[in-house]
Amino acid sequence: MAPLVPAAQPATSHGTAVEVRDLVVRYGELTAVDGISLTADYGEIVALLGPNGAGKTTTVEALEGYRSPIAGSLRVAGYDPSSEHRQLVSHIGVVLQRGGVYPMMSPERVLRLFASYYEQPLHPGELLARLDLARVARTPYKRLSGGEQQRLAVALALVGRPKVAFLDEPTAGVDPVGRLAVREVVNDLRSDGVCVVLTSHELEEVERLADRIVVLNRGHVVASGRAEELAGGREEIRFATEQGVDTTSLAALLGAAVVETSSGRYVAALAPSPQAVASLTSWLAERNLVLGDLQVGRERLEDVFIRLVSGESETRHFAEEVGADGAGRRRGTRR
Repeated sequence: MAPLVPAAQPATSHGTAVEVRDLVVRYGELTAVDGISLTADYGEIVALLGPNGAGKTTTVEALEGYRSPIAGSLRVAGYDPSSEHRQLVSHIGVVLQRGGVYPMMSPERVLRLFASYYEQPLHPGELLARLDLARVARTPYKRLSGGEQQRLAVALALVGRPKVAFLDEPTAGVDPVGRLAVREVVNDLRSDGVCVVLTSHELEEVERLADRIVVLNRGHVVASGRAEELAGGREEIRFATEQGVDTTSLAALLGAAVVETSSGRYVAALAPSPQAVASLTSWLAERNLVLGDLQVGRERLEDVFIRLVSGESETRHFAEEVGADGAGRRRGTRR
């Protein structure tokens, strides 16, 4: 595939592509974003995570120039999104979650239309092939599946060879084959020096793609770092058996907390040594309980995320440990 950066730009760029300093955005009396600071470099994939209302969408809209902050500073590809929006738009690509395409237009036609807006666009046929859309290239948009529409949204965001790509749930509703195609394209963006800002609730996808993760909660950054850094070296044993087992008794045996995270699925917060696994299996065998789906390793991103955004005191402590911006200040929430 042709490089996903302009021909005049080096194959690999360096330096800061996105810079947010003390960003504050309000909707009337509601503080949606309250002092967020973060950066993202060229050739880096940064994922913004957070529960609904955390401030992700508002932050991204401000970076794209579609939401005006009341305080703080923003730079994207060297431009101020608010005052230099006209200059910025040709340097960014934006994936919308839904809509934006006339129902009767085919992927091939709409890609050619979008390509005509840029001086050095990617060839539409190349994007159709890479995103597994060639077979539906002439199918009206309204007849595409949800996953095909989402892959087309990714293609439309990339046809102009952006320096910074904002990908909002790029694999939402996409089948496994299409998801792999999107993942490969996103990795190519990184290799070509493009900065990717990813927002997603697909935490497994984030673990696969992101170089760095920024966790937002109630309008603040509560943690930032690689997935393994956010886990803080915590290791655990995950297993399945019957629901409602005596976790207190098992925890006393293992010398670590044991929690039933969902019906019949458990997490023991201890390093997965052979002795610990043997103790677990023996305890289950004594009670005629079947062990299933045994997994060992570091804490999963899903567990880290829930821990970070659920308990305020623990979240603040953890954020301070990893040096996150804005920890401990929780006055507003995002719409």
